[in-house]
Amino acid sequence: MNSRERLIAAIRHEKPDHVPMYCWCFGFPAPPHLRWQQNGREVPFWYTMRLEHLHTLPEPWTLQDDFQRVLRWFSLGLDDVLEVSPPWGVHPEVSFRDWQEPPTRTEPYWLLYREYSTPAGVLRHIVRRTDEKVEPGWVVQPDKAVLIEDFNIPRAVKHAVADPEDLPKVRYILQDPTASQLAAYRERMAHVRRFADEHGVLVQGWSAFGMDLVAWLCGVEPAVMAAMTEPDFFQELIEIIDAFDKRRTEIMLEVGGVDLVVERGWYSSTDFWSPALFARYLLPGLQKLVTTVHQAGKHFAFVMTTGTLAMSNVLLASGIDLLYYIDPVQGKPDLDEVKRRFTGRIALAGGVSSAVTLHGGSREEIRQAVHTAVSKLGPAGFILAPVDALFPDTPWSGLEAMIEAWREVRDVRSDSSEGTPRLIARSN
Repeated sequence: MNSRERLIAAIRHEKPDHVPMYCWCFGFPAPPHLRWQQNGREVPFWYTMRLEHLHTLPEPWTLQDDFQRVLRWFSLGLDDVLEVSPPWGVHPEVSFRDWQEPPTRTEPYWLLYREYSTPAGVLRHIVRRTDEKVEPGWVVQPDKAVLIEDFNIPRAVKHAVADPEDLPKVRYILQDPTASQLAAYRERMAHVRRFADEHGVLVQGWSAFGMDLVAWLCGVEPAVMAAMTEPDFFQELIEIIDAFDKRRTEIMLEVGGVDLVVERGWYSSTDFWSPALFARYLLPGLQKLVTTVHQAGKHFAFVMTTGTLAMSNVLLASGIDLLYYIDPVQGKPDLDEVKRRFTGRIALAGGVSSAVTLHGGSREEIRQAVHTAVSKLGPAGFILAPVDALFPDTPWSGLEAMIEAWREVRDVRSDSSEGTPRLIARSN
């Protein structure tokens, strides 16, 4: 099997040739022997094109870097994917201006302003510029109040969407891509698909923001309060985002080249929402999006790293095919219960904590974590992965220990009497 076939087999709950292992990169400091040169410079930190619309990287990252990362992971026997995110545009009658204002007696930080002029009125977004020291490899705060950015959520002075009067305005800045944006995306996808076909790489497309976009637009606490105290306002906002996600997904499917569609759900978990609120506001749109993707013959993944057992009923009702990520440390879910609820219905990725186990665990602790994850969650319908990424502070020694442990337990065969996939322990 090539990597694409292996990952799809896992997503379909079929028997792969071995349990896949796949690592997202969010500034991973690659060891020197795995690095490459790009435009005359060494590339010390690994990222993914998934981040291009979401974060300001401290250094350039290109599609060619994505290709090189895939080949480096393949050289170790690991799996990898190419990630794409379709662009979006604003209404042609929308204009915006950016400016900064200095600290005052009552405000200790510089303030970043962005003001959108729309046919429905002016939309203003104000964010503090905190200027903290950023260690090498980590993403940085942009010098403008861009609409979509994790930095904005705790630093906002005024979120872009604060009340019902802002909703007609935000519709004008969540629009289809322009002709030039779409042409550039088609050209990129042609390169992605050629490389993917040549090397057997799965392509996953990030076209749905879901509740993450609610958090970026409104902030977390105002969004949760609005859902409970202003349901009509919140429902209209959800409908705007559902329509935006659906259009981006339809455009991505029409262009083609993706095997798996992903919706972000980092801000959808029980850290923020009850299962009842998830079912009321997020589930209907998610179900429709999953149906659209399935009708196109593709698979659908959803990201939720905490609260998965509490959300299991709504996740199962959604029809998704793959859940990123099962974290054995955050919330300490019972992995046997996770397996019981999801087996044969939703494939699972994860199993090892990046922030805790890989960052601070001994080699034996990492080995035990891998063996436990694969034995309890695998082998069928499971992708071993550090949750939820490899970060700039993830040590190579920790990942190396994880890879060694994975090689001990990755192989799968069928029991001759029952046809049940089982693990084969390896000594190498």
